[in-house]
Amino acid sequence: MDVVRTVADLRRHLPQGASSSCALVPTMGNLHEGHLDLVRVAKAHGGPVAVSIFVNPLQFAPSEDFDRYPRTFEADLAKLGALGVDVVYAPTVAVMYPEPQTVRVVPPPALTDILEGAVRPGFFTGVATVVAKLFLMVRPAVAVFGKKDYQQLRVVEAMVRQLSMGVEIVGVETARADDGLALSSRNGYLTEAERAEAPALRRSLATAAASLRTGESIGGVEADAAGALAGRGWQVDYVAVRRRSDLAAPQPGEALVIVAAAKLGATRLIDNIEV
Repeated sequence: MDVVRTVADLRRHLPQGASSSCALVPTMGNLHEGHLDLVRVAKAHGGPVAVSIFVNPLQFAPSEDFDRYPRTFEADLAKLGALGVDVVYAPTVAVMYPEPQTVRVVPPPALTDILEGAVRPGFFTGVATVVAKLFLMVRPAVAVFGKKDYQQLRVVEAMVRQLSMGVEIVGVETARADDGLALSSRNGYLTEAERAEAPALRRSLATAAASLRTGESIGGVEADAAGALAGRGWQVDYVAVRRRSDLAAPQPGEALVIVAAAKLGATRLIDNIEV
């Protein structure tokens, strides 16, 4: 496994141009089993596999956890080496942004000013910009993302489609602990008592999905789920029933997803369930 820090070294280790069959898994490190599932899907594609590790400052607001975001580089390398990853691309901020990044990718407001984007203004511009730069640096044929970050996946799909980037985007089901909690690097922030409570987020979504299937109104389902979480001490940012394809308000008969974000103590968790 090659660990590279610059674009020039990256391209020396990966096929380029029309012959490229590379699969990329973009990460911010602190890898858990969910990330490793993405790598396994990437390896099944059959070509070389590259994993990027970069904590992207553009997607963190000044009040957020950029400085304390967990960084476990050596442990990450051990996990990736055991899976047979070909290249780990771990640029510094200076390599990724050698000058102020005044040119940015701004995804459509209808997709990014809602839900996560409403709570975290500018977040998806930071995500889209760094993903676009990674695609230009790595030049993958395939890129693999987890469905836990459902809105992020839809943003990346829209960017690739509308900018004709020619990268196949593969979404992978959310990896979960035995009690249903979606695996996340931020789970490590939870206290023991909070970790015991955290699976209630997934249970609330499962209950909401069951209610939708029995004909309860969307508004009632959203209010019930948010109220149940608030009653357990969560600070709810949103529980929303949306159309899967673009997270717009759904019309009858469309495929649905329920997305939610809420704080448990100081830790903000997100999850979703397709209906």
